[in-house]
Amino acid sequence: MVADCHKRWKDPCIGEMEFEHVTLQPPGNQDLKIMIFTASPATSERLKSLLRKFKYHNRGNMTEKPIELELFEEFRTELTSYCYRMLGSIFDADDAVQDTLIRAWQSWDQFRQEASPRSWIYRIATNVCLDKLRYTKRRALPMDLSGPAVSIVEPRTVLPHTSWIWPVPDTACDPVDLLVRKDTLRLSFIALLQTLPPRQRAVLILNDVLRWSAKQTAEAMGMTSVAVNSALQRARATMTRANLRSDELRDMDAEADRQLLSRYVEAFERYDIDVLMELFHENASLSMPPFVMWVRGHANLASFYAATRSHCFGSRLLPVSANGKNPAYAQYAPDRPDGTLKPWGIHVLEIKDGKIGHIHTFIDTALYSRFGLPTQLDARPAISKQSDE
Repeated sequence: MVADCHKRWKDPCIGEMEFEHVTLQPPGNQDLKIMIFTASPATSERLKSLLRKFKYHNRGNMTEKPIELELFEEFRTELTSYCYRMLGSIFDADDAVQDTLIRAWQSWDQFRQEASPRSWIYRIATNVCLDKLRYTKRRALPMDLSGPAVSIVEPRTVLPHTSWIWPVPDTACDPVDLLVRKDTLRLSFIALLQTLPPRQRAVLILNDVLRWSAKQTAEAMGMTSVAVNSALQRARATMTRANLRSDELRDMDAEADRQLLSRYVEAFERYDIDVLMELFHENASLSMPPFVMWVRGHANLASFYAATRSHCFGSRLLPVSANGKNPAYAQYAPDRPDGTLKPWGIHVLEIKDGKIGHIHTFIDTALYSRFGLPTQLDARPAISKQSDE
């Protein structure tokens, strides 16, 4: 025997566990060591309880999941949509959903069967979101924090990741939302939701977005129906008074013109600024979180594209869909001498009356994996610089 000691290990689902272990070294073999772990009595009981919870509802088919896990998975996409509206970030929403499912699984034995499973799990999700929002500042879009840039140069000033609203891939959202509630996933609506105090935000989402009754919302929120109606009235009044600049982006075309999108991709990949300007409204705008700077107006947009030409020329765009079937593109920019293209930013286009009203360019390469995108693209044949002439 070489040594014996106590080890503690904390698992997010099970809690803290304690083991004792001894290390054995056979005589004449200095390279071989054998470790034997023995759980403490308390840990042993906890593990036995865990195994009892993890029973299969069909013992004849050991490949089937426990029924509670199947139930939780059914809620995953709609919980992601809900938590995204609450938090304004797909990364925070993913974390919140994971925390919700863990808490729900841990407390499954305490679930009262007479209550609605949906109300019960939404109550957990709401509490998780409220915990996350307790010490955070409001997320926003750049156009709601400052006026448009006066001097058009390459952007420099940035704010932390937690300052901004970020896009959500449609693949992460509830299919029902994408069919009948896609306007409530638009970035402008997410920005408006962030102006509400967290509990009012949850009440408004459950009532006005998901169309729950006051009774259902009260059950999920741990409130009375009277308190729910009062919070709902205050939330609606706050949204009416918000006066956000991004609110102008709410009245956009329900369906984008496919020809317009094709022209945008071709013009951007050729970096033909004159053609790009033909696709924008006269007073169109562009923003680039995490940069504070944003640009408005034809002349300023043209100056901005010219200022950033050296970085963007030779880029490729891959189509994606974000925030309720908004047309979006993942930009891959040249990064190496061999022409390999690396992730740069996700363009989310706002289309109005057949022209571009605004482009959100979200510069965060972590978004690419969440959108299911490749980490790099191969170079294309050299693009003619005819547009420079």
